Amino acid sequence: MILSMTGFGRGEQVLHGRDITVEIRSVNSRYFEYSSRIPRSFAFLDAQLKKQLASRISRGKVELSLTVQTVEAQDSTVQLNLELARSYQQALRRLSDELGVRDDVTAGSLSRMPDVLTVTAARADEEELAADVEAVCQQALDSFIAMRAVEGEKMKADILNRLNTVENCVAQIETLSEGRVQNYTNRLYEKLKVLLEDRDIDDSRVLTEAAIFADKTAIDEETVRLRSHLAQYRQILSLAEPVGRKLDFLTQELNRETNTIGSKCQDIDITRIVVDVKAEIEKIREQIQNIE
Repeated sequence: MILSMTGFGRGEQVLHGRDITVEIRSVNSRYFEYSSRIPRSFAFLDAQLKKQLASRISRGKVELSLTVQTVEAQDSTVQLNLELARSYQQALRRLSDELGVRDDVTAGSLSRMPDVLTVTAARADEEELAADVEAVCQQALDSFIAMRAVEGEKMKADILNRLNTVENCVAQIETLSEGRVQNYTNRLYEKLKVLLEDRDIDDSRVLTEAAIFADKTAIDEETVRLRSHLAQYRQILSLAEPVGRKLDFLTQELNRETNTIGSKCQDIDITRIVVDVKAEIEKIREQIQNIE
């Protein structure tokens, strides 16, 4: 299955009184690069999340964000500092007496005094929290991989179409190449007739020159290797594993064989086809840069 390196996935669940949200996004990268945005109080989960993502993502610059919100009160407790509240009450009554103003101290006003009431979050069960976050991350990962797969199928279809175009071009090159030696021999004979006028032409010399030309311009090995690379390309595209690095190497080989044909051939029609092949290979290369 071909997977794109760009993608986004989101998971959200309410588990054990906590609303947990995990978002995963990625862009192109030669390797797996992980970064995260996690609240400091949950930083102990970072290594676990990185390992979980690495188990299903082999390439890409991946960013994970985690938010955890408490939706039930049992995770927090309210503590009363009764001695401090009495001290505030006494101080306020003395203030009332000294200034001759009404003493209107109430429980409500005392509760708003600093440190009279404190809210303390209950210590979370780290194993329970880790299991909950892992489950939500798995949901986000499934969504993330599904999006990557959709994009990957589009790229695969485009690459296969371009491979067919390249293969058709190779067939045209082979057809044009078949008559190149005979055409060269005929042109050589015509030139010699003009130069030698009525004198006899040394056929063995012409055949020798034609043989040298054939050896220098032979592209049979290159076209055979190109066809082999194209077949291998299609095989790799059908594998159920990350194939980006393999395709990157094979694309370089396609380009190398095409360049060799371009440098060896001395036919303007073949040269034009080589230019078309190189353009298709470049478009394929742009696609595989985004394949995991």
